Amino acid sequence: MTAPHAQGTDPKSALRERLIQIVSDRSLLRGTEMKLASGASSSFYFDMKRTAFHPEGASLIAELILYELSDISVDYVGGLEMGAVPLVACVIQKSFPEHPIGGFFVRKQPKEHGTRRLIEGLPQDESLAGKSIVLLEDVTTTGGSVIKAITAVREEGAHVPAVVTVVDRLQGASENLQRENVALRPLLTVEDFSL
Repeated sequence: MTAPHAQGTDPKSALRERLIQIVSDRSLLRGTEMKLASGASSSFYFDMKRTAFHPEGASLIAELILYELSDISVDYVGGLEMGAVPLVACVIQKSFPEHPIGGFFVRKQPKEHGTRRLIEGLPQDESLAGKSIVLLEDVTTTGGSVIKAITAVREEGAHVPAVVTVVDRLQGASENLQRENVALRPLLTVEDFSL
């Protein structure tokens, strides 16, 4: 899969710069100590839902994720609820019709009713066994959350070559994912922002 681009330009760089601006304006919160998913506290916080639910922000995220997927064989994209859900939705929509990629999300725990499945969004007769899955995350700190999703899809027989995150806080996720034999591919890192 290759993302479209005009000859002689670097559209990925322009898309990144615009995404940095939108994230800075909408999603980067500063000044108050906030608790992160990792349990640590920080004086800045990325509330990426504010960008993922913005029309241009969602489009930029999807386009940049598709660039990251262009050299990987991918059957599905997925991720842990809730942060990955809007990312999966915008990527699968943007992948159609040129190179359609299916999507799903992993529940933190199965619902007590309905299908009671941990992995949601797949057709009833579809299995992840033998499939190549790239997991998506909005913000990565230590990688603990996405490792839960890796474990869930591996238990279904899937192969996970990579995780694509919108923002890597550079606090150990890459190293922790390497121990799981999974590459971390951030669209942006904390170093892209003035903190």
